[in-house]
Amino acid sequence: MSTPLIPEKLYGIIGHPLAQTLSPALHNWGFARLGVAAAYAAFPTPPEKLAAFIQAVRTLPIAGLSVTIPHKETVMPLLDAVAPSAQRANAVNTLVWEDGLLVGHNTDVTGFVAPLVEREGLKSVLVLGAGGAAKAVLAGLSELGITDIVVTNRDLERARKLAAQFGVSAVGWEERTGACADLVVNATPMGMKGKAEEDSPLPPGFWKPGQTAYDLVYNPRETLFLRQAAKARARVIDGLTMFAAQGAAQFKLWTGLDLPMEEVRDLLARALYA
Repeated sequence: MSTPLIPEKLYGIIGHPLAQTLSPALHNWGFARLGVAAAYAAFPTPPEKLAAFIQAVRTLPIAGLSVTIPHKETVMPLLDAVAPSAQRANAVNTLVWEDGLLVGHNTDVTGFVAPLVEREGLKSVLVLGAGGAAKAVLAGLSELGITDIVVTNRDLERARKLAAQFGVSAVGWEERTGACADLVVNATPMGMKGKAEEDSPLPPGFWKPGQTAYDLVYNPRETLFLRQAAKARARVIDGLTMFAAQGAAQFKLWTGLDLPMEEVRDLLARALYA
């Protein structure tokens, strides 16, 4: 029987609230799986405590952090530097020490792009939503060189503001079904368990064979949005794919090691859907 490693480095996640976070389960499993002497903990941090916590990070032996709602934007001025991906998304979800500097990265962008890299024929995109998740989507699409993009949101002014930030188009929510798109990304909470699980941001008649539906909602894994798309013979990408990829990208930033992705997805699926 192998002897458990004594943690030499401490990582964690900051956000508020953190009761439902899967990050400790993922990263502690990863450390054990790859033999890394490290531990990962949740640090619930209300907004009024954020600045003090980041100051404490500079004196405590904390090697890196995940950042989640509501700190992804407000943490940025508290850092020494922000990586290009995080600058494009105007949001940070990972903190890393680099040459003595506390640097912010955005692996949500990496996670979003991961399942699209091998897919051909994605030239036009409809993005549903205009919040923080949509920013990561648009930053990722920019990395892929896709420019024919339409953003829509119930608040048209919010959609226009986000579209202007990335140099793309915006349409009103009522006009979204008129958009032609090879790829449609749901960056809204619609379909999320406990909120709007039986809702979809698009009517079932929207879909055509050959389109790709990508839902950032990962609980439930098969949302109404994806079920309707699959029924019309569109390709589907579930939110667990992005969630797993962004977590693995965080792990690699901290350790330089690649997590086995099939095992990561199985781990997260068991945690979420058991």
